[in-house]
Amino acid sequence: MPIFQYEAMNAAGQEIKKEIEAGSADEAITKIRSEGYFPTKVKEKAAKKQKQAGGPAAAGAKKSALNIQISFGRVSTKHITQLTRQLSTLQDAGLPILRSLKILWQQQKPGQLKNILEAVGNDVEGGATLSEAMSRHPKAFDRLYVNMVQAGETGGVLDVILQRLAEFMEKAQRLKRRVVGAMIYPSVVILFSVLIVTGIMIFVVPKFREIFKDFKTSLPMLTEILLAVSDWIAAQYGWVVILGSPFALIIFFKLVAKSKLGRKILDIVKLKLPVIGQIIAKTAIARFTRTLGTLLAAGVPILDALNITRETVGNVVFENALQKVHDAIREGESFAAPLRSAKVCDAIVTNMIDVGEETGDLDKMLMKIADNYDEEVDVLIGSLVSLLEPIMVVSLGGIVGTIVVALFLPLVKLIQSVSGEQ
Repeated sequence: MPIFQYEAMNAAGQEIKKEIEAGSADEAITKIRSEGYFPTKVKEKAAKKQKQAGGPAAAGAKKSALNIQISFGRVSTKHITQLTRQLSTLQDAGLPILRSLKILWQQQKPGQLKNILEAVGNDVEGGATLSEAMSRHPKAFDRLYVNMVQAGETGGVLDVILQRLAEFMEKAQRLKRRVVGAMIYPSVVILFSVLIVTGIMIFVVPKFREIFKDFKTSLPMLTEILLAVSDWIAAQYGWVVILGSPFALIIFFKLVAKSKLGRKILDIVKLKLPVIGQIIAKTAIARFTRTLGTLLAAGVPILDALNITRETVGNVVFENALQKVHDAIREGESFAAPLRSAKVCDAIVTNMIDVGEETGDLDKMLMKIADNYDEEVDVLIGSLVSLLEPIMVVSLGGIVGTIVVALFLPLVKLIQSVSGEQ
């Protein structure tokens, strides 16, 4: 009868490694469970074949391939958020961290996250802490995540910290979805408007050109301009320029943002835009106050928390302001004063932070600011959409109306000339 090697967890959460005789893998799993164990790995003993196939070298090659797979791309924030919520639930239920990781690993679909969870589980099994194991995979677990987990391990409240981290990530995802969702409607309307106008210029206006040739009369200036634009779009590949411009702009802004000076200029310009600038500013305030409040509530020292928050705020103007706050606190000053002098936040923000410092509830006050600004972002997004709708309708109507007038002006002129001759 075949012999199966297996790894399992006992009722106390301790890992055991044994061998068992069984007719098949399913039978082996049944026997293991009947002994009161939770099997995590079961395989038939066949060591000789594996050694002939390459032994440690093959295992090393497999490990290298795994590392290469992990190194490409990033794990989506949505998947990390779901993983954090599930891990916090398992920890709240009292399961050992290693067992929780193996349960999460088993339920993951094959892919990068599954490989990372396996590597984290192996590191924890080898004696590393969870935060140390996660820090080796920055494309899945950023510095904010690792530091909060480390704070939870140090304070013995990992389940609470994971719950807070899951709530923080879920709120950040909701805010991002609201902003992106609000931009979908105007983007689609603008896209279809451009396609419609481009189609008119390519297929409709050239037909009128042939008609106007038979008039044997001078055309109005507006009609001449329209025909010239139509000729550029249809005959001189202007449609390629129109359709390719958005992609060219995206590539241009990405290249500019790669330099420190270019990114600073872009971030300053974004904040100066009407309505959109307010949304960007309030979103940045909501993000940095929620991040900082979550870190402080987790027990992370304020200087470390400020450094982490500065790296995740996403805007150079706010990064510089938080750096000033960091330097001021290191010199023994308060939080609110340097933030007020930076003039990047409303007075209500600095006043609430000042009160939070005085009462010793800075983390709670920061979370209240974040909740308040989340609501303000919702209102501004609604206002922006309401403002864009009439602007887009009027703009599209004006463009189509101008085309119609330009096409019919020669007809009116022709009718007037015919009437004059009679």
